[in-house]
Amino acid sequence: MAWQVKKDDLVEVVAGKERGKRGKVLRVVQDKKRVVVEKLMMVKRHTRPGTHSQQGGIVEIEGTIHRSNVGVVCSSCDRPVRLKTKTLEGGRRVRACARCGEAVD
Repeated sequence: MAWQVKKDDLVEVVAGKERGKRGKVLRVVQDKKRVVVEKLMMVKRHTRPGTHSQQGGIVEIEGTIHRSNVGVVCSSCDRPVRLKTKTLEGGRRVRACARCGEAVD
């Protein structure tokens, strides 16, 4: 099954405590079926001083959101939509909005 949410997609959270907020997908964790969205689901991480960072402390980083709780935002509809695959004239397949048919890629 192809993943419908990809890196650098604009998504909107449709369920959970961050519902209604939008952001760009930074990373997709395929084995856990989760995505990391920019500046959403911020969690605090306690780090020790080490070779990578000289100073330890509490760092805020983005947490993961399950892929079923986000929807890709269509540029023409300007709302979170489901996606379908659409075949172009040259045989190339692209992701398209299920409502208006506009290509998302």
